[in-house]
Amino acid sequence: MTIASLRLVLGDQLSPALSSLRDADPAHDQILMAEVMQEASYVPHHPQKIAFIFAAMRHFAEDLRSRGFTVHYTRLDDPANSGSLFGEAQRFVTLLQAPRLVLTEPAEWRLDHAMRRWGDEINLPVEVRQDDRFLCSRAAFARWAEGKRQLRMEFFYRAMRRRHQVLLDAAGEPEGGQWNFDAENRKALPKGLVIPERPAPDLDAITRNVLDLVRTRFPHHYGQLEPFRWAVTRAEAEAALDWFIAHALPDFGDYQDAMATEEPLLFHSVLSPYINVGLLDPLQVIRAAETAYRQGRVKLNAAEGFIRQILGWREYVHGLYWLEMPGYGESNALDAERPLPEFFWTGETGMNCLRHAIGDTLRQAYAHHIQRLMVIGNFALLAELAPKQVQAWYLAVYADAFEWVELPNTHGMALFADGGRMASKPYASSGKYIQRQSDYCRGCTYDVAQSTGPRACPFNALYWDFLARNQGKLAGNPRLAMPYRNWARFSAERQADLRARAAQCLNKIDRL
Repeated sequence: MTIASLRLVLGDQLSPALSSLRDADPAHDQILMAEVMQEASYVPHHPQKIAFIFAAMRHFAEDLRSRGFTVHYTRLDDPANSGSLFGEAQRFVTLLQAPRLVLTEPAEWRLDHAMRRWGDEINLPVEVRQDDRFLCSRAAFARWAEGKRQLRMEFFYRAMRRRHQVLLDAAGEPEGGQWNFDAENRKALPKGLVIPERPAPDLDAITRNVLDLVRTRFPHHYGQLEPFRWAVTRAEAEAALDWFIAHALPDFGDYQDAMATEEPLLFHSVLSPYINVGLLDPLQVIRAAETAYRQGRVKLNAAEGFIRQILGWREYVHGLYWLEMPGYGESNALDAERPLPEFFWTGETGMNCLRHAIGDTLRQAYAHHIQRLMVIGNFALLAELAPKQVQAWYLAVYADAFEWVELPNTHGMALFADGGRMASKPYASSGKYIQRQSDYCRGCTYDVAQSTGPRACPFNALYWDFLARNQGKLAGNPRLAMPYRNWARFSAERQADLRARAAQCLNKIDRL
């Protein structure tokens, strides 16, 4: 059979409406999908992340076959597997004598850069189409950013709300008279609040086979493979969306910044992995939340706060990533060089907040945004951990982590390694923030009320030491004026004690 084209589908492109599939004809076009070791091991990905992507890929391949397509699917353990996407594309182009290869642009720079050279390397036409599943194209973001010294997400978010007509009133103004209700979304969990029980999809034979494969092939990767609770089909992902809208979104707004030792997921959607691999469409998710608000099922602060995560942050970091690459991850504005402590891979530390945030991550390949930013990221910032090592860790351990979303959030937001290109200030805090937003400080080895002495919470002294250490670079930041005024009020003896305690913590960082 002579084919018109071979269509390559990547593991994060599991969308029926993908641009490379939109005009595909089952009678003339064939599809290639491949599990390759190069993608599964360039960082030590969490076993659940690998299993989630492979299982979702295999189910998507079956869905395409049910639509009449011929799908060439290379499994990781296929003896003929070349081990790379390029190798598999070259192998099947030759095998099928395909006259051209059609693909949708990858979301990560390293793959996009490589694939745009494939035409010359394989010696046939390679058509790379725009990934229009993002609501702001790379070109549109570049136009928005042109001439701006600082790229503030808030202003981008407002433009996106207007462009896509989301949460606007009849006059075209923001519902409720303001764009952002973040100030209402910082409540601590009250006693007795019932957290909804989150259902998990049943594991079918395809998923169980993938789990066996991952268990065998990646035994030394950090993180637990089971229990495995991820949706791996579009229907399962849509069921997860429906559950979130009905059971968790009503309380998401009030408590989205809260953390609890016994309830790591709380009211969070845990939908980002499904959106990032294509099982859910971002606008579909946004409209579901907006509809729930308009029907009176959720409050405005809940709908707006959730929508901002997708229409604001997700689109913003994607645009920023492509605007700044390939050099974005190379900067190190605060000269942080300390190696990653071993407890990042084990969760074994006396700091209860880190033990739970990292432990949750290793158990379920997920932690919510406050755990990632204000516990793990905050510690990495204060302890001057090397940005590249921190970035590789975040990329490895989270099921929703792909470089386009991980790099800006880690490099710019958590570590301030870009010097403020993304964030208006470093997201640094003492242990008091963690105490206010969680129950982590109860039963901790350290006392959050103390800043000096052997039992003092390391976050407290590290916070002040961070400000002192970087005063020459950060003192001019208007958002840090108050902390620096407070530091100046301390006596010389108090300042010396705080910095001495910080030095003790950094010198024994692997034993904290």
